[in-house]
Amino acid sequence: MRPPKSPVLLAFAALAATPLAAQLGLPAVSAPGLPPLGDVVDTPLATGQDLLRGTARQVSQALNEARLARIESLLSRNRAALERDAAGEPARRGTLVLLDPAPSDLTALANMGFQVTRSETIAGLEFAVTEVGIPAGLSLADAERLARQRLPGAMISSDPIYFQSGTAGGKRSSTGWQAPTVNIPVGFVDGMPAQPVSEAKGFAKGAPIASDHGSAVVSLGQGAGLRNVLVADVYGSDPAGGNALAIAQAMGWLVGKGARVISISLVGPRNPILERAVTATLARGVVIVAAVGNDGPAAPPSHPASYPGVIAITAVDKRNRPLIEAGRALHLDYAAPGADLAARNRAGRWVTVRGTSYATPLAAARAAVAIAAGSRANAVAAALDREAIPLSRRLPDPQTGRGLLCTLCR
Repeated sequence: MRPPKSPVLLAFAALAATPLAAQLGLPAVSAPGLPPLGDVVDTPLATGQDLLRGTARQVSQALNEARLARIESLLSRNRAALERDAAGEPARRGTLVLLDPAPSDLTALANMGFQVTRSETIAGLEFAVTEVGIPAGLSLADAERLARQRLPGAMISSDPIYFQSGTAGGKRSSTGWQAPTVNIPVGFVDGMPAQPVSEAKGFAKGAPIASDHGSAVVSLGQGAGLRNVLVADVYGSDPAGGNALAIAQAMGWLVGKGARVISISLVGPRNPILERAVTATLARGVVIVAAVGNDGPAAPPSHPASYPGVIAITAVDKRNRPLIEAGRALHLDYAAPGADLAARNRAGRWVTVRGTSYATPLAAARAAVAIAAGSRANAVAAALDREAIPLSRRLPDPQTGRGLLCTLCR
């Protein structure tokens, strides 16, 4: 007698039957040896669990390879604007950033051939940054290592790029769910949406300019009840858009505009500029909700989701199963719907979207509801805990955190 078909095994089998890059909108990367559908569902259950674990490892490896291929593709297409930093991450070419630099540090850098190109105080967060150009003949990675070696006490960083974490599919009709209206200011750090918002500002070349990702993310937040939406476009048409400094500037602007919650569906490496911006924003009583990304569990921990105090969000499908491509953070707070959702693109059409990007604005809307009901920023997590639907006996669950938020948002 054939054993029953495990839903989890079928999920992996369906994934194996479709090219991974096509599902996730990523560069084509071969996933080695994924078994065909029949082989998975016909395997005896005793060995099926071993196959499941092996398939999961292969999918995780393929996702990580896709992440690396995406980075390589970005660098090859934008060599004039981007290069690898000392950690191997894509960053703005030829530029280092110092946080709150001492005059002696700038003098020492000048003596080594670095040139100050710009200094500013991040409005709304009140910390100083200075950009310096690197000496001729040095790569960004070598310049970063040299500066840190010579000035070990200084906070020196590249300006890395952060990626949006979601994909869009075919046309779809709008859903009919009517969310409760929330009027408190909620900020989005993303691309610019096509639909009207309360206020928007650009922090990159060509910004603000409508984008598919920004339109989808904001439309989901609006669909979940948000009516006072502020958008900081950190991408525009800039090949180096989405950099850490732009995100810090965007967060400062949103704080200055009175945002009570900030939704960030972007992921990238740990970085002192971003970390300072997050810390300063949280210290001002603003809730930050961030996606864990779609690069799979083998990817490095995503930031800003991994920073302490940030509410880290993953995504589940319509059966409340964690998305197999969901990334990871150093902590995980909640899951929200993130597959087969209807969202608007920059042309105003409803499309189907998938990814942790799209779960994040739904969770941010629930955080805004909690604040509108009287919760202080430091009590929002407790309010969300009360409404979260546990998806596991183990809490927090490593795949879904402390439960599912906004289940009606589907």
